[in-house]
Order: sequence, then C-alpha cells, then structure tokens
Amino acid sequence: MLNGRTAVVVGGHSGFGEAISRAFAKEGARVVIGARRADIVDAVAFDIGGLGTTCDITDDQDVQALVAFAVEKTGRLDIFVNCAGYEQSTPIADLTPEKLTAMHAVQIHGAMYCIRHAGNAMRQLGNGGSFVSISSLTAHNPANGLAAYASAKSGLEYATKIAAVEYGDANIRFNTVAASLIETPMTSRVFSVAPAIQAVVEMTPLGRMGSVQDIANAALYLCSDLGSYVTGQTLCVDGGASLLALPTPQIYADVARRWSQQHA
Repeated sequence: MLNGRTAVVVGGHSGFGEAISRAFAKEGARVVIGARRADIVDAVAFDIGGLGTTCDITDDQDVQALVAFAVEKTGRLDIFVNCAGYEQSTPIADLTPEKLTAMHAVQIHGAMYCIRHAGNAMRQLGNGGSFVSISSLTAHNPANGLAAYASAKSGLEYATKIAAVEYGDANIRFNTVAASLIETPMTSRVFSVAPAIQAVVEMTPLGRMGSVQDIANAALYLCSDLGSYVTGQTLCVDGGASLLALPTPQIYADVARRWSQQHA
C-alpha cells in the first residue's frame, strides 16, 4: 500500500513507533527513523531496510534537519508519524514549572515543530502527504495526575484540526490516533500489576487489551490511500474505552480486593 513512498517515523525505534515502522516497511515504504539514541535507531532501521538519524523533537532545528535528511536521502516526503513522548503522572498540586515545561516541550512544542516542518516540506514538494500524531485516551477521559500529559495531547488533537485546514489546499492530511493503555517499554511497569490491568479491561467495552499492532494498523489506514478522504480527525483505538471512563482509585481498590480473594 505504500510502495515508492517515504515515511518518517519519530520514535520509530520502540513501542508504537517500532510497530509502525515495521508495518510501513512491509507495505513498501522507505522508512526514516528519528530519535535521540543513535544506536537503537540504527539497529531497527537496518533491520527493516530503512534509514536512521538522531533527532530531539524539543529542538526545532533538529526537526528541520530530520525532514531535510529524509528528503535529501530519498527525494520525497509522503508520510510523517510522530510517536515521541513519555508519561509522568504528577498531581496538579505538585506540578512544578520544571515538570510542566519538560512534558510540554515533548508532547506539544515538539509535536508542533514536526507538524510545521513536515507540512511545509510536503507543500513544497507538491505531492500531498499524510501526517499522524499519536495521542492518548487520557485526552478524552480525565484521570488523576495527568493534567500535564493529557492537556498536551488534547492541545495536539486540536492543533491537528487546524493543520488539516491550513494545509488542505496542498492535499496534506493531518490526523491523530488516540491510544488506550497498551503494553510498550514505556508502560511495562503498569502491566506487571495484574489487578490494575484487570481494572482497565473491565472499563473497556471489548473486554480486552489492545496491542501495538492495533496502533500500527490505524496509522497505516490513515497514511495509505484507504484514508485518502480523512483529515482533521482523531481515531480512538481503545476497544471502546473512551465511551466509559478511566478506572478511578475506587475501581482499582475494588478490583484489587476481588483479585486478592480469588488468588488467596
């Protein structure tokens, strides 16, 4: 589905990004992976026959250089996926300027740098394109401790709508994929707590957890011709969890109690 196209995947060396990089390469794209650690980036890029380069998306010039690298090496830029991010739960009462700045530097400022430079390059090349950002279920379902993280993701979803309007005349599409809790290196610690995962399952209409491949499939849909008339949208890939709510402390406590009784 992506033969002859160039796809840049920021954070494409791990978690959602790695799954997306591999899915795109399998469908024929020339994948350029950008992230801060050169050794890991190069390893994944080599494995899929792609290219790797370092990029810190909190640095505007780094993002500009990543886009220029992709165009220089392949002559094209058809797809850009931003998977960079991290999660740190901090109650508002403890949200210092340092913590807020660090979170927003990656989740919203860096994301906007990617939108700007990728969008401008695609416009200049004149072939259209597709840009996908990875958002989060927490931008839709509030939960304790996620004000910094979720506000950035919510802002990113709205900025994506504006980008879709501003770049639509160049046939460049902008969308987001809002993912629920899925096991990746970033979330592995949560998955070691079985009652916590059971609580999430109970608040998910489909009654199961998703996988990184589910996110990759959504990105492939949005970046291929299958999604050619979709722009400015957020696709929730969450088993229906956004229809309910994130587990509350009371729900976690109830599940933990039942779990202890069942495994006593």
